[in-house]
Amino acid sequence: MPGISLPAFPDDVPVHSLPAIDFELLKADNQAEIDRLWEAAVTLGFWYLKNHGAEQEVKAMFDLGTKAFALPLEEKLKYEQGDSGRSFGYKKIGGNAVDTSGLPDMVEFLNIAKDDVLAFPDVVHRTYPPMVTPAISSVVRPFVCKSLEVNNTILRIFTQRLGLPEGTLEELHTRNLPSGSEARVTRSPPMPGKDTADRPAIGAHTDFGSLAFLHNILGGLQVLLPGERQWRYVKPICGHAICNIGDALTVYSGGILKSSVHRVVPPPGAQGEHERWSLVFHTRPNNTQILRPLVEHSPVIVESVKQFPEGKFETGSTVAEWYSRRIKYQRLGNREGPQSWAASRGTEHDPGAR
Repeated sequence: MPGISLPAFPDDVPVHSLPAIDFELLKADNQAEIDRLWEAAVTLGFWYLKNHGAEQEVKAMFDLGTKAFALPLEEKLKYEQGDSGRSFGYKKIGGNAVDTSGLPDMVEFLNIAKDDVLAFPDVVHRTYPPMVTPAISSVVRPFVCKSLEVNNTILRIFTQRLGLPEGTLEELHTRNLPSGSEARVTRSPPMPGKDTADRPAIGAHTDFGSLAFLHNILGGLQVLLPGERQWRYVKPICGHAICNIGDALTVYSGGILKSSVHRVVPPPGAQGEHERWSLVFHTRPNNTQILRPLVEHSPVIVESVKQFPEGKFETGSTVAEWYSRRIKYQRLGNREGPQSWAASRGTEHDPGAR
């Protein structure tokens, strides 16, 4: 639980050595730091971010999540996201599959829509648990706005490096247009012991959207980087967020930006005896955008697309359709067999999957 003393991350497990990018230097247009970010984005798809300035907003969100998840299950289920393909709302432990066999997940989470937060007190998508609603202005909105500042700064850098006209990626992620962007608080129960060490709490996947701004209390996040076969942990570092690229930027860039496969397993070592908490903001494009490479706007993207099989990044979907499909078919309530898991996949499987 956030706020209690926790064991250190063990030093005898495989970990990724990710670069730590300085957000203050990015904002200052430091070209050396921008080069480091770009290298991580086109090779790893993951990096640490320090000096992001969101520590207080993150703590407040964890405190709010603690209160929300303390509600009785029957009360939380009044705000369930359901099986229709909608993300916003509560998901109970065991609501999603983690693999093709239909093994249930081991996390509960609450997704709060960016659109609901920015429109509050108006309701765009749905309502939320009783302690969340009065905290939207004072707790959730500051975290969402800080996250948007961070991710939009990165989008501006990617726009430049991809040779796109100024503002291109920002216009695909317009703040005041409907999207799947959301804040998510996640809790998983203690899972101690070697028997559960590799049991996925969240199955292997690429992210649905564009950018993730993630804050972990304990270990458990594992990444399978391009060209590798061994899962390695991403060690939580105090004061450092973990950022990664999602499917939308991979598709828009014609494969230049890497959306790497990752999963969540129980925290390693003695950390597995404790609840695992995480907080993330997912930036996703405007719902009505077609998810396809931006070849009309960048010769750099044109050249990249040529390196892949024809049509690889032509999804034939709007962002909303792509997003809804992936959510819908990982829900165990919609499971019809292994084909349901395949239909929930993204760029790690087949962008044209239905």
